[in-house]
Amino acid sequence: MLFHPLSLTSGCMFPGQHWGEWNDSQLHPTIQKLMKGYNKYLRPNFNEGPVEIGMSLDIASIDAISEINMDYTATIFLRQRWRDSRLVFPGNGNESVSVDGRLVSLLWIPDTFIPDSKRSFLHDVTVENRLIRIFSNGTVLYALRITATIACNMDLTKYPMDRQVCTLQLESWGYNLQDVVFYWTRGNDSVKGLDTLRLAQYSIESYYTSVSEAVYETGNYPKLVLHFALRRNVLFFILETYVPSTLLVVLSWVSFWISQSSVPARTCIGVTTVLTMTTLMMGARTSLPNANCFIKAIDVYLGICFTFIFGALLEYACAHFCTMQHQTLEELQRDLLRDFRESNGSGSILPARCIQPQQPVEIASCADEEDEREDGGRTRHPKAKSPDVASHQTGLKVRRPGGCVDGRCMSSVRQASRTVAHVFSVENPHNIDRHSRSVFPLAFLFVNVLYWLYYLCL
Repeated sequence: MLFHPLSLTSGCMFPGQHWGEWNDSQLHPTIQKLMKGYNKYLRPNFNEGPVEIGMSLDIASIDAISEINMDYTATIFLRQRWRDSRLVFPGNGNESVSVDGRLVSLLWIPDTFIPDSKRSFLHDVTVENRLIRIFSNGTVLYALRITATIACNMDLTKYPMDRQVCTLQLESWGYNLQDVVFYWTRGNDSVKGLDTLRLAQYSIESYYTSVSEAVYETGNYPKLVLHFALRRNVLFFILETYVPSTLLVVLSWVSFWISQSSVPARTCIGVTTVLTMTTLMMGARTSLPNANCFIKAIDVYLGICFTFIFGALLEYACAHFCTMQHQTLEELQRDLLRDFRESNGSGSILPARCIQPQQPVEIASCADEEDEREDGGRTRHPKAKSPDVASHQTGLKVRRPGGCVDGRCMSSVRQASRTVAHVFSVENPHNIDRHSRSVFPLAFLFVNVLYWLYYLCL
């Protein structure tokens, strides 16, 4: 669609006329000549082909990278170059005229924007940070200093050993590919500043540029993309999270060398390490997004440490329970043997090994064993005593010949259950601590090897 120059009088320059804040007396003579008949609302090469616009960037700083908001804030110098044949003036080609940045309102400029920008502003201290330079061949250099907060999609599954690839995209808002064409002026060398940039948690691993096009419902538009890879520095997290959590796991193992009778000491160590680990896990998650879709590497490690610490606390609970059970059985055996001796009128003390833990006490068999030992292998029978009286006085069931107890035969089910109970019984509860001293460290070392191989090598 063509526009008649007279229909856009607000964009045309005529001698003796005021143009916004400017008039003939304030403009350089060369600029006055260039502005005669210039229409800023029409792009260069109108109806003659697209305008080629070269881009280059200087990354002044990357101020912040937020995993919570998944964005980064950067200050950039954006430089755009294009040729406008209406601005040609006599010269040797390299001659240029630098004009005040406020004269941008008198020229046609590209409508470049950053599509992924959340917030951005143009610096204006002490004046708007713009530069306009016009060369004698009609080339226009337009530079801006911009600070923008730009979205960056992050994959935090390997946090804090992750590698993020962020982009900086430049597109044309209203001019499609038939109107303007974007290109990088010097390829990858069009971007400066990333090589010398220093960040708090990241290091710039690599970067490259690409030329693409943005497809929308209204058409295809030119697009330039800067890709840069960020590698997180894991040393900070090793000192802040990994080392403390590992030391807490080691601290929980100290209880294996403390006597089981020291209940307050072992309970205090177990509960303290569990609470401290819980606090460490909560602190590590405050600086991260709460999205449930991310199971991060640091969460996995903290979960492993918490499992081992909680397992150490459960180990003492099991060991203490077995110890108390074992002591109870020993006391019960002594009481039963004393009652049996008194009821039998025998002065000999039956050996404790005759009665196994978690098994029904068979006094007759033990007495037989004692009698056989006293008679040198000859079979002796205890003094006859009424089974009912003995059972009433000792609370025991006297085993009779033929496998019957108090006149009732033992069923095969009870015999099988007695055998199973004997197999799973703990003869020495102190062995639990003794085995835990080696099992827990070896298991933790094995899990650590798998963890670091997976997240560092895969």
